Formats: sequence, C-alpha cells, structure tokens
Amino acid sequence: MQAEDAFVVAIDGPGGSGKGSLSVNVAQALGFHLLDSGAIYRLLALKAMQQGVDLEQESEVIAVLDDFNIRFEAGDELSIPYLDDRDVAEELRREETGDAASKVARHSAVRKQLLGLQRSFFKPPGLVADGRDMGTVVFPKARFKFFLCASIEIRAQRRYKQLKNMGLSASIAQLQADIAERDERDQNRSASPLTPAEDALIVDSSLLDLSQVTELVLSHIRHGD
Repeated sequence: MQAEDAFVVAIDGPGGSGKGSLSVNVAQALGFHLLDSGAIYRLLALKAMQQGVDLEQESEVIAVLDDFNIRFEAGDELSIPYLDDRDVAEELRREETGDAASKVARHSAVRKQLLGLQRSFFKPPGLVADGRDMGTVVFPKARFKFFLCASIEIRAQRRYKQLKNMGLSASIAQLQADIAERDERDQNRSASPLTPAEDALIVDSSLLDLSQVTELVLSHIRHGD
C-alpha cells in the first residue's frame, strides 16, 4: 500500500454495530481522512427540528439545505461536529436526533442532494467512509468494503452503557424497540436501503470487542491488495 495511493474504505452497517468507533480506529491507523455520513444526516435532522420542519415532508427538508453550514474538527476519539459554528456533539448523540435522522434519510431527493457533500470528503491519501450506503451508493468503487453488524440485543446494551456514561437515563427494552424500528425503516426505504454491497466483507461484531474488529479489518486491508 503506497501512501500516495488514495482510496476509499467503506464501512456500512446499522446503528449500534460499532462502525463509528471502528472507522475512527481504521482512519487513525492508516492516516486517512474520515467521513461520518450518519453525522451529516443527524446535523440536517437537528437543523430541521430547530426550524420546526415536518420531517415527513421532503420539500421542507430539502429547503433546510439552502442554509446548511457544517464542519468537522478532529477530536481525541471521534470527530467533533459543528452546525452554524456551534459544537453540537452532545445534541447529535440523543436518541431523538438519531430517530429524526432516520426519517430524513428516507427522502431520495435529500440523499441525492447530499451525495456531492459526502464525496467531497475524499482526499489523498485516502478516506474511511462510515455510513449505511457508503459501499453501495456514495462510493460504489471503494477499494475495500465492510458491512458491520451485531444483534439487536448487543447493540441495545452498548447504547445503554454509552448513555449511562453520559449521565443519561435509558431503558434496555425501549432501546431494543427503537433499534428494531429504525432497522425496519432503514432496510425498507426506497432510497438507498440499508444492505451490504455485493463485494463487502460482512463482519459480525456481536462477540468481538473493538480492538478485535479493528485488527480484523486492518489485516484484511493490509493483506488484501
């Protein structure tokens, strides 16, 4: 692998599968740029909610993009998202924002509008792209594609621990229900449904910790050329 050889590593999967932390680890190990596409949809959803937009109305959500100023800055573990020059990392982690982002992402016109923005993150020496349709739609020619999955029970437990560590209250049962509902919505939407790319390596992280998944993915990248 040559440093000057720019390429894309696409990491897709449902919410709570661990792809965000995995993407950060892989990007840091390879010295690549990072695209958290889910954060873009959450930022758009947050802006729409702030404006009182009906998330079910595609035309209203599209209008939000006329004044959509976002950027990311490098953090210790995750990228820090800014909306209108304000750090909104905490607001983006809320379940309400995640659910709203899933609704916004169903609109085909919205996804089409955001394609250019997402692809603009691709710069030498390479990019790790984290999302739900990175390997199927946004970067269909990505050199490496991974689809990370985990059981709903495991994903709910992970989310529960995350929320507790943030000092927020949570219910395992409610988290499982929310995750199942979001999966159903993501998998069955008409625009870019959540599904593995045909040439993606599927990785089940249910029984693996982050370091094990990271090593598995890096090993595949380093020996797969």
